[in-house]
Amino acid sequence: MDSKIQQIINEWDIDGEEVKQIYDSAWQVGENAILKTYKDVNLLQRNIKILSMLEDIGIPVGRIILTKSQKNYAEDDEYYYILTKKLVGNNITDIQNNMQIALEMGRVLARLHKAFKECEAREEFWNNSLLKEMKGWIRDVFAKNKWKYIEESKFENTIYNLEKLYDKLPLQLIHRDVHLGNFLFDKDKFSGYIDFDLSQRNIRIFDLCYFMLGLLSEEELLDVTEEQWFNILKYFFEGYEQECKLQLEEKLAVPYVMESIELLFVAWFIEQNDIECAEDAMKIYQFVEKNIERILKVIE
Repeated sequence: MDSKIQQIINEWDIDGEEVKQIYDSAWQVGENAILKTYKDVNLLQRNIKILSMLEDIGIPVGRIILTKSQKNYAEDDEYYYILTKKLVGNNITDIQNNMQIALEMGRVLARLHKAFKECEAREEFWNNSLLKEMKGWIRDVFAKNKWKYIEESKFENTIYNLEKLYDKLPLQLIHRDVHLGNFLFDKDKFSGYIDFDLSQRNIRIFDLCYFMLGLLSEEELLDVTEEQWFNILKYFFEGYEQECKLQLEEKLAVPYVMESIELLFVAWFIEQNDIECAEDAMKIYQFVEKNIERILKVIE
């Protein structure tokens, strides 16, 4: 892949810059640019569309660098490539000891949601429904596995509690992949948003719940304790509401949205035959299930 990357860089007006891999699908080019690769052109085009609109309205995102032929991206037989200006800053790795960052994460997510509302006024976006996924493919995966990972009655109870509130939950364009790696900070000051590949219209509370659940994932290697997690939850939601007020129904739905997201992950990992990650996601579901009342109390 390295020689292919070196070759594809020639599509841009860049000469002699060092290229180093920083993620599985991303390379830093010199000091000021990031090259990202895609297998799926639809994900690429979604990212390009949202990046362009957010930049137009003054939101800090990586500006797309055009190729020599003035195109948004390059391609070869296997992959598609986008080059963007590198934002200053890095992802935070110590949120559990910094409630100011938790507060600021809430604020910057709310500001992104407000910007997304402006984007929706300009373009149509793909609609998705967490409830339909729960009642569809997620349920099918658990049934196919003979309810090995969760009792059917518990699964149906999560759907019941989610469905009671679902029609009252605001829908809008969301990021859909809110984690600390996609929100950059420079010396504790927010500096920019990245990666809109998965963005879709869905319930806006999805982004808040997804972020909080990610802090518990073993893959994130954050070692957040239970007490730290509830503390972050308090400040994160408080920060969000400083910019965007949540409806009562959204707060009441939080534990059931969290449960549903984790069950989505369990089902997805089962389908990938990644049993270790499926079991990790199931533990997080059980944590949420055990702490429903405390979650509701913290965010009331």
